[in-house]
Amino acid sequence: MTAVVVDEVTKRFGRTQALAGASLQAGAGVTGLLGPNGAGKTTLLRMLATVLAPDAGRIRLLGHDPGKPDERLEIRRRLGYLPQEPGFHRGFTAFEFVDYVAILKEMTDRHARHDEVRRVLDMVGLTTVSGKKIRALSGGMRRRVGLAQALLGEPDLVVLDEPTVGLDPEQRLRFREMISRIGEGRSVILSTHQTEDVAALCATVAVIHGGRTLFHGTPAQLVEQARGRVWLDDQRSPDARLAWRTGTGQHRNIGDVPPAGVELVAPTIEDAYLLLIGDESVAVAA
Repeated sequence: MTAVVVDEVTKRFGRTQALAGASLQAGAGVTGLLGPNGAGKTTLLRMLATVLAPDAGRIRLLGHDPGKPDERLEIRRRLGYLPQEPGFHRGFTAFEFVDYVAILKEMTDRHARHDEVRRVLDMVGLTTVSGKKIRALSGGMRRRVGLAQALLGEPDLVVLDEPTVGLDPEQRLRFREMISRIGEGRSVILSTHQTEDVAALCATVAVIHGGRTLFHGTPAQLVEQARGRVWLDDQRSPDARLAWRTGTGQHRNIGDVPPAGVELVAPTIEDAYLLLIGDESVAVAA
């Protein structure tokens, strides 16, 4: 079953058009939502978390219509959500916070609920600090507390908004490992502006910019769009859309038509993303 269907969704906040016809489909596994800051990713994820309703367009989650109250409740029972700013009560311990969210998720049997809280805290590696106040935890540990509450009840759909933001390289690698495990057998929507997270984790990626979906497919298909458009040279090429000096002293150039005689190199997902966003920026300016 396709867990997420978003079809031509729009959303406006006053004069700001946050979404202008975004579309997305996702099944089992990890789907990356890639885009710059202000692209509309968080607005779309809040809709997938049933926090916001679209102004127009269609959304189906786990086979249900979130616009209908009874179906929205059924979605929420099968949904895990990590917002970009979880809003912790910093006086709670990690255990108390996750337990509080478990109560909100209708886990009324105290013994069974506490077993579930311990399970998700252990899953994210926080068993030894579960009794610590959230204000005493590092930023990486607080993100893991947020992930733990999103995993309560083994949800069928997990929505994660920038889960690796602010983490150091080791913490990000550990987070990737956890998210990869979570994506086995369920649907995970992962919003990020880090192309390396998408390349490392995602079977499918959607690029959002200006509130619209510019690309939807596999990371390999996105990379292929940059094939033959990335080259190395001793200097910045006047034909390049973007270029930078690498650690070897050569310039990595990306653009439409490489000059004759230059060394073409294999593109990365970052190259393809920059070209896609750059092309869109040129189109908007025109």
